Amino acid sequence: MSASSQPLIVSCPTCKAPVAWLPEQQFRPFCSERCKLIDLGEWAMEEKRIPGEPLEEDEGDIDGQIIWRP
Repeated sequence: MSASSQPLIVSCPTCKAPVAWLPEQQFRPFCSERCKLIDLGEWAMEEKRIPGEPLEEDEGDIDGQIIWRP
């Protein structure tokens, strides 16, 4: 395998282990299903956020549902 054909190596976002960016790497960019689920849980618990302005609530909610507008 030549240097140009070696796979890209990335760090797992959860545990920082090296991960080869290959089609057979099922959980990329994560090293394992465990790390993937930890990351998902952090998003679900709102421990992670995408930076930006928060969305504002619309005063006209329908049947108790809040309508969000950017």
